[in-house]
Amino acid sequence: MKKKTVILWCALFVFTSSFSQKKKKDDPLDNIAIEYLNRSFDVYDKLQKLIWSHPELGFLETESSGDLQNHLQGNGFTVESGVAGMPTAFVASYGSGSPVIGILAEFDALPGLSQDTVPYRKPLIEGGNGHGCGHNLFGVGSVAGAVAIKQWLESGKHQGTVKIFGTPAEEGGGGKVYMVRDGLFKGVDIVLDWHPSTGNGVSVGTGTAIQMIDYSFYGVSSHAAGSPDKGRSALDGVEAFNYMVNLLREHVPTSSRIHYVITNGGEAPNVVPDYAKVSYYIRNPKREVLKDLTNWIGQAAEGAAKGTQTTVKSEIISGFYELLNNRTLAQLVQKKLELVGGVIYDDRERAFAEEIVKSLNQNDSILKNAKIIRPLQEEKPSLGGGSTDVGDVSWNVPTISFGTATFIPGSAGHSWQNVASGGSTIGTKGLINAAKVFSLTAIELYTNPGLVQEARSEFERKRGADFLYVPLLGDRVPALDYRRKK
Repeated sequence: MKKKTVILWCALFVFTSSFSQKKKKDDPLDNIAIEYLNRSFDVYDKLQKLIWSHPELGFLETESSGDLQNHLQGNGFTVESGVAGMPTAFVASYGSGSPVIGILAEFDALPGLSQDTVPYRKPLIEGGNGHGCGHNLFGVGSVAGAVAIKQWLESGKHQGTVKIFGTPAEEGGGGKVYMVRDGLFKGVDIVLDWHPSTGNGVSVGTGTAIQMIDYSFYGVSSHAAGSPDKGRSALDGVEAFNYMVNLLREHVPTSSRIHYVITNGGEAPNVVPDYAKVSYYIRNPKREVLKDLTNWIGQAAEGAAKGTQTTVKSEIISGFYELLNNRTLAQLVQKKLELVGGVIYDDRERAFAEEIVKSLNQNDSILKNAKIIRPLQEEKPSLGGGSTDVGDVSWNVPTISFGTATFIPGSAGHSWQNVASGGSTIGTKGLINAAKVFSLTAIELYTNPGLVQEARSEFERKRGADFLYVPLLGDRVPALDYRRKK
C-alpha cells in the first residue's frame, strides 16, 4: 500500500511539474527580456530622472545623448556617435544578421517649461527648459527595450540585429530627416517607435506634413521721426506679408495649418528697422497640397517685399513627411500592448494624479484611462494637427508607433503637468511598459520572419512603385543653432 502511494505521489509530482513547465513555456511574459525589465525599474527610473534634471534643447543635448550612449555601451552595444552631421545623433547596434529591427529614441526638451515634480505650477528655473513632451522617457524607454532585446538575443544565440537610433531635435529640428537622407536606415527591416502619452494605444493617425521656413526682410535704416522718407522698413515687409497670409487662410484646405512668430522686429521705435524676420510653420496632411501652399506663401512674401520696397530671403529650416501607417505592425503591437497592460498607480501616485486632475478641471474618473488599453482603431486620415519627423522614417522603412500612459490622463501636450508627471515614477512605469512592448514585438518578429515580409509587402503597396524619397528640407545642413538665443 505504501509503495502504491509513493508511485502515485511521484506520478502527481511529474504531472504537476510538467504542467507547470508547459504553462511557463506558454506564458509570453515569461522570458529573459521581460525578467530583465522587471528587475531593472530602479536603473531606468534613475536614468530617466537624470535626463529630466538637465533638459536640453534640440541639437544641444550633449549630456542627454551621452547618458544614453554610455548606458548602451555599458550593455554591449557598439555605438557610432555624431552621425549625419549632428554631434548628438548616434546609432547603437547589437547582434548580427536579419531581421534588423530599429528603435527610435528622442531626448530633446522644450523651452519655457521648467517644472518641479509637484502637482502645482512651480518652475525650477524661471523661463527654463523642461521635458513637456516626455522625451526623457522616450529615449530611456527605447534604450531599456533595446537592452532587454539584447538579453534575449544573447541568451538563446538567436540571429538578428537591434539598432537604436538616437535622434536629436525632434521639436522642430528634424534630426531623423538628416539620418534618413544620409542612408542610416538602409538595411533596416522594421522600425519600432513610441511616444509618452496620456493613455495606452497604437497610433493610427497620419499626422501632417510640415514645412518650416524663416523669411528675412531687408530694408533701409533711418531716423523714424527726422527722416522717415529715407527709410524702408523691413518690419513693414513682415507685417504686410503676415497680413497677406492671414487673408489667404480663407482659401486654403481646412486641414491646413499656418502659424508664425516674429523673431526680430527691430531694435527701437525711433529707428526704421533695416532687418526683420518671421518664422513660419506650414502644414497639411498631404505633401502635394503642402507644396502648393508653401509656393503661395512664398509669392506673398515676394509681393510684400515689392509693396514695401524691401527685399526678402527665405530659408528652409526643416520639413517632415506625413506618416505612412502599417496595419500589419499595428495589429502585432496591439496584441503585445494588451499583454503588457496599462499603468497602475500606487497610493502615492494616485494622490499626485488626483491633484493634477484638479488643475485640469477634470473629474478624477478620467484616471482610469491610465490602465486601459484602447482598442485598435482604423487608420485616421488627418484633419490637421501636429507633425513629426518619424514621418520621413515611415516612408523609408515599415514603421509603427504606440503610446503608454506616462502622463496624467486629460493633460495637454507640452504642459507643466507633463513635465511634473514625466519626472516621477508614473513616467518610469510608462517607459517600462513601452520597453516590454518593444521586447515582445521584436521577439515575435525575430521568430516569425513571415510577419516581417507581410509588413514589408504592405509597406511597398501603400508607398507605391513610383515612390521617390525627396526630403522636404532639401540639401541644407542640420540647423544646429536653431535653438540658440541670438
